[in-house]
Amino acid sequence: MGASESKLVFKQGIFRLSEEKNIPADDQYWTKFWELPESTEDVFSLFTPSDIRRTRDHALSNLETLLSSVISRLTALRNNPSFPDPQRAPDRDALNCIRILTRILPFIYEAEHLEEWEEKFFWTRRRKSAHEAQVANEVLFDEAQDDEQPIPVRENEQEDLKPWAEELIDTLLDLLFYTDFTIPNLPTVKSKVSYSIWQSGVGCNTAMGSSKELENNRCEILRLLLTLTGKAMYMPSNTLPVQGVKAITYMVTCSDKQAVLTLLCSLLNTAIKYNPASWRVPYDHVVWKDSKQMLVIYCLQLLLVLLLYPIPEDGRGTPPKNYYRHYFGRLHRPQDFQFLVDGMTRILNQPMQATNSYLPGSQKSVKWAPEMIMLFWEALQCNKRFRSFIIDSNRSHDFLILCIFYVKEYRNDSSKQGMVRMCVFILQTMSIEPAFGQSLNKKFEAQETLPQNIRLSGFRGSYADYLIMSIHNLMTTSKGKLDTVYPALLAIVNNIAPYVENLSASTCSKIIQLFSSMSAPSFLLANETNHTLLASVLDFINTVLENQFTKNPYLVYALLKYSKRFEDLRTFTLESGQQEIQRQSERRKSEGGSSDMVASPTFSHSEEDPHASSGARSPLSRIPEENNPFTIGGDDSDEEGDGQNTPSRSSPSLENSRRPSMSSVDESVPFRGMSEKARGKMPAGQPGFSRQNSMASQSSMSAIFSTTAGSFTPTTAWLESWLPELPLHTILTMISAIYPHIPETALKSTANPEARTLISNLASFSEEPHVHSIIAEPPPVEPRGFEWTTLSLGWYESLLWGFIFSSEMVVGSVSGATPGTVGVWNGTSIKLFKVQEAAAQGPTLLAPKGAVDAVGSNLVQRIGNLSLRGRTTSGQDISSPVASQAPNVREV
Repeated sequence: MGASESKLVFKQGIFRLSEEKNIPADDQYWTKFWELPESTEDVFSLFTPSDIRRTRDHALSNLETLLSSVISRLTALRNNPSFPDPQRAPDRDALNCIRILTRILPFIYEAEHLEEWEEKFFWTRRRKSAHEAQVANEVLFDEAQDDEQPIPVRENEQEDLKPWAEELIDTLLDLLFYTDFTIPNLPTVKSKVSYSIWQSGVGCNTAMGSSKELENNRCEILRLLLTLTGKAMYMPSNTLPVQGVKAITYMVTCSDKQAVLTLLCSLLNTAIKYNPASWRVPYDHVVWKDSKQMLVIYCLQLLLVLLLYPIPEDGRGTPPKNYYRHYFGRLHRPQDFQFLVDGMTRILNQPMQATNSYLPGSQKSVKWAPEMIMLFWEALQCNKRFRSFIIDSNRSHDFLILCIFYVKEYRNDSSKQGMVRMCVFILQTMSIEPAFGQSLNKKFEAQETLPQNIRLSGFRGSYADYLIMSIHNLMTTSKGKLDTVYPALLAIVNNIAPYVENLSASTCSKIIQLFSSMSAPSFLLANETNHTLLASVLDFINTVLENQFTKNPYLVYALLKYSKRFEDLRTFTLESGQQEIQRQSERRKSEGGSSDMVASPTFSHSEEDPHASSGARSPLSRIPEENNPFTIGGDDSDEEGDGQNTPSRSSPSLENSRRPSMSSVDESVPFRGMSEKARGKMPAGQPGFSRQNSMASQSSMSAIFSTTAGSFTPTTAWLESWLPELPLHTILTMISAIYPHIPETALKSTANPEARTLISNLASFSEEPHVHSIIAEPPPVEPRGFEWTTLSLGWYESLLWGFIFSSEMVVGSVSGATPGTVGVWNGTSIKLFKVQEAAAQGPTLLAPKGAVDAVGSNLVQRIGNLSLRGRTTSGQDISSPVASQAPNVREV
């Protein structure tokens, strides 16, 4: 039968599937589904979504028979000792069974009305049907003929069997290690199924060898396993962590240690060992295609699905153990950690190297960097030895640079916001380790070798300086796109605060800028929770003073120089805030700018504020504006998700500021911003805290704020609930203790000889009684780690499946199919995240739009016709952009 004729017969059979009711299970019609298709594209292009939905909704019994038939056939082939013999048990049949299941399952998962049927069909124990017995006897008949033995008699044909889903998963896992189908014929192994690690690396010193055909077969099986576990994409993000996915639960709770370790190491080693930079000829990725990429991607994605899966609690005690995560967390050999780190950095460096290339687009940029970042985060979280290894070996500095690169590279891409947030949370995870904070005091060398987008102009300092200045840069230039992770960014600097030494003058200036912007009325009164960010900045300053006072003279100098800004915060009222906002609004109007100062507070890059020490300066006057809106609490139409629901913002440790206690307090220092413990030590007779505003002021404020996003209206009661608790006492105590002893001229400029003398002698003030009371007994360090909740787990799962969905959209260009036609989940109703159409791609070398581009395209095509190093090219592009859709993961 010719290819065209077989396709026609297959399509006719698909029509019959939905048109004829209750086709018998023993009808030879069912064999066409695994005998006729010749490729993955045949199944996906001929078996259309409308065909599947029509059968699902109008001929469910036929769909049930089809599923049971292909699973039975696949299981029978796995049990056939002749498999994969082209005549007796062809691998074509197994592959087509796998493709049919891959095609159908997403359309079952999307149908809410089939949930009860799905549960019963896939997950209920069953009795062997007559058709299954017939298929099994066919296998035994082949065995008897091979051995010239009589056909055995089967007894108890009605035996109780595993549910279909468990039967399918067990069969697929065995097929991943099946001789001559997915692994080569190993001379030391006699069984057809041999659980042997595919690639050298963790748990294996020598690779078993492979071929393109074996690797393609692995891809087919891995894709089906991802499809089975992809049930997660058809569940809301708030339901997924609670309800879970039975297919994943069944896989991760497998107690067969050999099976778990073999699959774990096979997936891990294949993903980590791959080197995408084996070709170094410019634009080589345009000419030659690497078919192994899809195997690497599928291995990495399935590995992540298994590792990060939280088994739902059933309320009956301790939930079962996730054995993949358990064994991954038990890795301990330094050579294994070195292997992981080298492989991760090799992949993650590719986009950075491609960006830094003199020939744009000349170097291949890997597509699975987000998944590799996620694997790194998983390793940090579940393996303490790995975390210690990267910090002790200073490899954490490499990942610090990589995370900052990805945040800056993708911060303006709405479809990459999940990846940006993940990189920030990775930095937060590393920052809770004291050794990480201490390692940041190392001098940062060779900054000029970094890509342009993460270099700091004129930078000379330590890794701590680089991190803090980069965070400042992110917060001042992101235009509100990173507002949901500002608490996490500030948590990072707070976590390293007890350990940083010798912060540079530029870094200290950036810290003062953050404080000035966050203490501005236009920021504080714009949102109900913005004051928590101000408290985080104050906490950082307090922690440095309490733990590293003598080793950070530039920070102490900056506090003294801009002391009025901290003192102004004591006298802040709604009335003074209103007046300042009105002055700013009038100034902007006179300059021809927007008058909306409340919704869009601003950060500035200026390092000097000429009004800082002026007696005429208004309370909390803002620093000079630049076009860098800081829109926490404002309306940001470009931002997907709600900031209040992000993991970092829901963290109690970020909402509550640390309140240091004092052993002695100067009566001259106002007690606003003190802890209850410190207030108790105030001398008797100290006046209480009181702040009054006129009714006219309240009315004016309501009128101003009624036009802002969320219609938040600040009140005196709201202000009184947090302003007295701001952690200002340590800073004001230090200022009041040192300020009277220094000449005023020393604070005018750091270039002044008196200023240099003061900076060099600031450590001597550590013996001053009030300063000594601050640094003698610093409060315990309380790291602010990333806190996992049901909401954050839902976000994390949606992020992973968003990556998987995006990756699958381009699978057609790798398999030789038309791009987008082989995507497993194309056209289905995804619930876990939002899928929206991507913007049209501009002209490129591979997709010319004009005469000049056409010449370039012709040149590439002519190069592609050459055969270098004995390799022929097909002219197909595996790096083509995502076809028609890209997932936008809405934050939960």
